[in-house]
Amino acid sequence: MTAPVTRPVRRRITVRGTVQGVGFRPYVHRLAAGLALTGFVSNTADGVLIEVEGPPDDVDRFAGRLTEQPPPLATVTGVGCEDVPATGATGPFTIRPTERSPGRTQLPPDTATCADCLRELADPGDRRNRHPFVTCTHCGPRFTIATGMPYDRPATTMAGFPMCPACAREYGDPADRRFHAQPVACPDCGPRLALVPAAGLGVRPARDAEALATARALLAAGRVVAVKGVGGYHLACDATDARAVATLRRRKERGGKAFAVMCADLETAERVALLSAAERAALTSARRPIVLLRRRTPPDGVRLADQVCPDSPHVGLLLPYTPVHTLLLGLPGDPPGPRVLVMTSGNRSGEPIVTDDAEALTRLAGLADAWLTHDRPIASPCDDSLLRVRPDGTEQVLRRSRGYVPRPLRLPLPVRPTLATGGDLKNALCLGEGDQAWFGPHIGDLGDLAGLAAAERAERHLTLLTGVTPRLAAADRHPGYHSTRRAARLGLGEPVLVQHHHAHIASAMAEHGLDGRTPVIGVAFDGTGYGDDGTVWGGEILLADYTGYRRLARLTPAPLPGGDTGVANPCRLALARLWAAGLPWEPGLPSVEACTETELAVLRQQLTRGLACVPTSGMGRLFDAVSSLVGLCHRAGYEAQAALELEAAALTAWDADKGAYPFGLTPLSGIGGGTPWRRSPGRRTPAAGWEMNPAPVLRALLRDRARRTPVPVLAARFHRGVARVVAHLCRRTRARTGLTTVVLTGGVFANALLEEETAALLTTAGLTVLRHGEVPPNDGGLALGQLMVAGTAAHHETE
Repeated sequence: MTAPVTRPVRRRITVRGTVQGVGFRPYVHRLAAGLALTGFVSNTADGVLIEVEGPPDDVDRFAGRLTEQPPPLATVTGVGCEDVPATGATGPFTIRPTERSPGRTQLPPDTATCADCLRELADPGDRRNRHPFVTCTHCGPRFTIATGMPYDRPATTMAGFPMCPACAREYGDPADRRFHAQPVACPDCGPRLALVPAAGLGVRPARDAEALATARALLAAGRVVAVKGVGGYHLACDATDARAVATLRRRKERGGKAFAVMCADLETAERVALLSAAERAALTSARRPIVLLRRRTPPDGVRLADQVCPDSPHVGLLLPYTPVHTLLLGLPGDPPGPRVLVMTSGNRSGEPIVTDDAEALTRLAGLADAWLTHDRPIASPCDDSLLRVRPDGTEQVLRRSRGYVPRPLRLPLPVRPTLATGGDLKNALCLGEGDQAWFGPHIGDLGDLAGLAAAERAERHLTLLTGVTPRLAAADRHPGYHSTRRAARLGLGEPVLVQHHHAHIASAMAEHGLDGRTPVIGVAFDGTGYGDDGTVWGGEILLADYTGYRRLARLTPAPLPGGDTGVANPCRLALARLWAAGLPWEPGLPSVEACTETELAVLRQQLTRGLACVPTSGMGRLFDAVSSLVGLCHRAGYEAQAALELEAAALTAWDADKGAYPFGLTPLSGIGGGTPWRRSPGRRTPAAGWEMNPAPVLRALLRDRARRTPVPVLAARFHRGVARVVAHLCRRTRARTGLTTVVLTGGVFANALLEEETAALLTTAGLTVLRHGEVPPNDGGLALGQLMVAGTAAHHETE
């Protein structure tokens, strides 16, 4: 009996997500060829289009396997299938050229050199042996070389490097892992390294292998070398050489802020820091961020110079992520050289990272002894990302940049085409349309023209790559912010101004996919945020959704002597806190001893008369004040220095002492702040709130200090006191409103001890706790909240 003839079927499949520049088309080609199917695959402006034809069972197998094992850098966010008429085609499955049509695709972030490329780099028999720009479809630069979309070589900074015949064959072969890898090159046709010494150094300029060898020798000799990476320049020196580190710190005007270090390999990293399995996974991931780790102490580990991370039990550590880094740290058989390098952003403190070669020679003059550079331009600056790993293995990103940008975030609600400009510290913009949002790279502070220019370039680059044309701008309410004034100059009409702490809470809500139909209890603790009443907020508990908020609790305000400029003097903040609490400035108190007699007299007059003293409820400022009161930090050389030193001290006593200083609670009616919002049916909004009064905390702390209680114990009891008052107020809010979801946000919750203790207390009380993950809790995540509040307004109006 003759078997029935099976008619071929044809299926059209559209794949959305990060599916271009990652080897997705060769993957589809191999899958279809393995099943002997005909058809084609093509890049489009919206993703990847596939038409596949053959026996029904084989077509079903193809569709089922399509997303099982995609290429390492691919992220599939949606697949659409439809049956179309079979054509009767019998030829081989083909890869068609990219369609040039309007639409939007997703460009992958820059990623670390893959294992295959690292093997080639170290193989003397490979034609890419020691090639500083070895890359393939599975690794290397993407975002930082893209100059337009669709992502093809002419729209990258590799356009000026014509491929040699050997590279062209690999580029055109679907079976090769370099098929359509836009940065593909080799020593015959790719970018070249150069070593440019500072005048008078006594070193001659060099190219290629000699440039690398000279740079390594300079580092071994204690020199500072500016190294051009994929997203900008770094300043590097031997992290074990005390004189070299001190020189770099002095030249960069770094103050006491810690440096990050790059270890040659994981084995070396294990000798510098204590690593959990989750931290090891974060370090070795394709993103290769800086990971905050507990330091090993000699003689167990590598002895870093004291000035790498002074007064800190932690170190920020990363592994090489470019071939240049790998070669600079040395391959087996190379002459001895440093195995741990300080690797800090190539800039003067407070400025954006340098990317332009000519600019590097001028802006980094006096900082670097030599420049290890190359001739592949950087299309967009992209600083290193920074994260910490929690005890439960989850990650908290503190700076979202290289390895993450421009990967989109899925939004819980559609937004109008909106550009949010973020804040003036840790600036990162956010662009959104529909159900997607794109963060720009970390810019840093907008206190000078260089920062503002970098923000403008980031906006142009991101709009170019995403295809989003913003119709609306969103910004912080602070009238003096450069980011707010910039939003007004974008030509998008009057920007939507979003209250700082409302934006923080909305950012966390969006990251966790909340649609805003039910408000949350938002705990927003930071140092500075412009309040509705014109004062400085920062110790806030709000009831909030995307449409509005009500201020439920605040830290009792205290004067901020000198306004924002006074933040650099924690000793003055401490004395202002004592004054507000009615506590005396006793002789011998560390904060009193840190001030001159003239300074004390002027400060007393300021406080008495209210001169240049803006009230602040900032929790970050209370941490600064306590740091000074216990004798840790009286003058801050960088942002959050006092609070970081307080946390470091508390860590050493955390397991030994479980005490907590009590806050006072004062019921208040009309504590001020809030906007009209859409209330959930059946839920009450409290008319009154509470004030968290730190006066009892300060009295107890001073009493313990008089008893010579160790500073770490004082610090630990303060941290636990803050966590307990938050948990207490959230429980009372649940009793009043029935709300059970608590969001922890703001820069203060980058404090690991505080965040862990607060979350544990809330969870034990039966509350649902949402903490930041990929979106930073500090001002680096602010723009996402601005985007959600401004961009969803039209959505809510239509409900």
